[in-house]
Amino acid sequence: MDLNLKNKIVVVSGSAGKEGSIGETIVNRLADEGAIPVLVDRNARGFEYVERLQKRGVNSLFVQTDVTDPVAIENAVKVIGAKYGRIDAIINNVGVNDGAGLDSSYEDFMNSLKLNVVSYFLLAKYSLPFLKESKGNILNIGSKVALTGQGGTSGYAAAKGGVLGLTREWAVDLIQFGIRSNAIIIAESYTPAYEDWIKTLPDGETVLNKINKSIPLESRMTKTEEIADTALFVISEKSSHTTGQFVFVDGGYVHLDRALISDVN
Repeated sequence: MDLNLKNKIVVVSGSAGKEGSIGETIVNRLADEGAIPVLVDRNARGFEYVERLQKRGVNSLFVQTDVTDPVAIENAVKVIGAKYGRIDAIINNVGVNDGAGLDSSYEDFMNSLKLNVVSYFLLAKYSLPFLKESKGNILNIGSKVALTGQGGTSGYAAAKGGVLGLTREWAVDLIQFGIRSNAIIIAESYTPAYEDWIKTLPDGETVLNKINKSIPLESRMTKTEEIADTALFVISEKSSHTTGQFVFVDGGYVHLDRALISDVN
């Protein structure tokens, strides 16, 4: 299916994670569809990713940015605007489950909010003039933790709850400009960061098997490619009358009957 994303300028934050991460996968899927992904991340790995894209003939750009710094994000959008003159969509993809729980300091809690939700607000705020011109759209990457809780991660849970609130608020706020705002909610996806966490556990394989069995559809984690494909559909014209929605890409983890889960799977 042609999603009509050719030459669309799509800004993706948190897009210079390790190969196979959600952001990196989204960027490559965008390039496959003929879009022009713009990477915004603090990790210098983004330079390597953009070099690869440019070798494929993609007019991509990496703007190394501390997304917790309002001035840095404003400047990043200025750089993007100067190069392309427009922005067609933004995908807020930053997310670090940093374990800032009730026993953490005020500073740690606030830093979690700055990274995991305030950065979303800032990228949307500074990109808004371009989105108004293009009648573009916003896609926020959310987490089931906002709805289910997890324990020991108050900052991340509060931030991801805020992401869902902002998604609906922006859908209302921006409907007058023809700008859509949606969120994808992820449960368990075997990203490089997830793999790194599993490796720190003394019984990692046992924990991993238990998590897989908790996912109703096929007893497996969601692939990053499945998240990326849904993201592209939601920002595309093929989803032109969808706004204010939470799209769950989770194998039924959040909503389906727990009776579906058994050791037989």
